[in-house]
Amino acid sequence: MSADPTDDVLGTALDWKRAGKGVALATVVTTWGSAPRPVGSQLAVDDQGTFIGSVSGGCIEGAVVTEALDAIADGKPRMLDFGVSDAQAWEVGLACGGKIQIFVERLDG
Repeated sequence: MSADPTDDVLGTALDWKRAGKGVALATVVTTWGSAPRPVGSQLAVDDQGTFIGSVSGGCIEGAVVTEALDAIADGKPRMLDFGVSDAQAWEVGLACGGKIQIFVERLDG
C-alpha cells in the first residue's frame, strides 16, 4: 500500500480490524545515531501483507512486514533490533549508520 508517513496509520489499522482482518502494528521505540524515522513512527500491516506508514523510510520495511505477519499468525509480540556500521550503512539505506528498535504486536480485541 503506502509508505507515506502522513497516512492515517492507526485509523487504517482500525478499519482493517473492523473488516475482520488480522492486523499488526509496528512502532519505532528507540533510535541511536542515524535513523530515518523518529521514535513513535508506525507501520500497520494486515494479514495479506498490505501495509501503511513507515518505520524506516523503506530500508528495513520488508523485514518488519514479515515479522508483523508472523505476529498476526502466532500472537506473540516481538522487539526487533536493526543496526549497521557506517561501512554497511549505504548498502541498506541508513545514510550514516545507526540503530533502530521496533516493537511489533498483533492488534486484538
